[in-house]
Amino acid sequence: MENDKIVVGLDIGTTKICAIVGRKNEFGKLEVLGMGKAESDGVIRGIVTNIDKTVNAIEKAVREAEDQSGIDIRVVNVGIAGQHIRSSIHHGSITRTSNDDEITIEDINRLSNDMYRIVIPPGSEIIHVMPQDYTVDYEDGIKDPVGMSGVKLEADFHVITAQTNAINNINKCVRRAGLEIENLILEPLASSLAVLSDEEKEAGICLIDIGGGTTDIAIFHDNIIRHTAVIPFGGNIITSDIKQGCMVMQHQAELLKTKFGKAIAEEASPNEIVSIPGIRNRAPKEISIKNLAHIIEARMEEIIELAHTEIITSGFENRLAGGIVITGGGGQLSGLKQLVEYMTGMDARIGYPNEHLGRSKMDAVKSPMFATSVGLVLSGFRALDERENRYKEVRAANNRPGAKKKETGGGDFFSKILNKTKGLLIDDLDGKNEY
Repeated sequence: MENDKIVVGLDIGTTKICAIVGRKNEFGKLEVLGMGKAESDGVIRGIVTNIDKTVNAIEKAVREAEDQSGIDIRVVNVGIAGQHIRSSIHHGSITRTSNDDEITIEDINRLSNDMYRIVIPPGSEIIHVMPQDYTVDYEDGIKDPVGMSGVKLEADFHVITAQTNAINNINKCVRRAGLEIENLILEPLASSLAVLSDEEKEAGICLIDIGGGTTDIAIFHDNIIRHTAVIPFGGNIITSDIKQGCMVMQHQAELLKTKFGKAIAEEASPNEIVSIPGIRNRAPKEISIKNLAHIIEARMEEIIELAHTEIITSGFENRLAGGIVITGGGGQLSGLKQLVEYMTGMDARIGYPNEHLGRSKMDAVKSPMFATSVGLVLSGFRALDERENRYKEVRAANNRPGAKKKETGGGDFFSKILNKTKGLLIDDLDGKNEY
């Protein structure tokens, strides 16, 4: 049953590590069963820099999620980000043996798998291969060629690579925490599942995910991802600017940003003052909210300008009818929507991951801060659905009269899918549900 499947998303971020356990309810909405988070001390700009600290934070977040949900977590869908992420467009083609036979899903898979043989920079690995438009016998602009007749099948592919060392460090941390990675997903792709609608992706939209260490960009048009990029600045650099500009402690700078920060200095009152406790019996420090806003605005303008440059570089600037969606922890900054609209000339909104969420006792999960975590769970369900659909397609093909049997991997393929993903709840001896 749909609501028997459990998926866990693990977001290994720069400021926090978050684990979310979810299942689909009877209406197809995501029901969050448990959520755990821990401070992330071993990750800088999306890259693991301290294995032990990251493992400890993962264990703490997973333990909290297990306690809330009553699920024994074994398998997770993990996000990857960082300035080492690279994306490029590559063209591929195959020649089929017969023009009479229909193009099948096997032909599509063979074309996609060829992309994993392209030459990429040393020390990198391909993490995603996403088709754009297909071409059949030089007829282009085809979205789904399955069932068509043709000899030459071509396509442009959006290929995303990541540093091998970064992937290995994530794998090492997850394994040391006693977990297994089911899928490794680019974080802006996960965030897009949580905050963007199919209509927005069809019309054309840019997602700006402002995290703690990086700002991730994902551009969609005609329901296809067209461009991705990572900007090596996020919320932490704003905190660092406040720390230096106001001469306060790191945790004080973070509180100033979250409680009193504004993205537009003109909106701040020049007479508003915040008093910060002094260090070791020193006199309290008075901080002007106006000066604080000037510091924040300067850095946010730089981040938005870099994001706008990526939009222009993609070539889709004039085709984004949906405008811009801002999400992530940095998306909660007061006045940010107006600043983005002013600087880019495009419509903007703040992205909340509540469109796909059902009723939940945890309202905190509806914050833009958890868009990636929710998206990782949704992407896990999508991967599970794709495997089930693949099984059904192969079974249907095998049942056609005179059809040549296609291998499904031996044994009951559907059972293998569920066993691999731990997609069903199994009662263990302790009476606790095991995932």
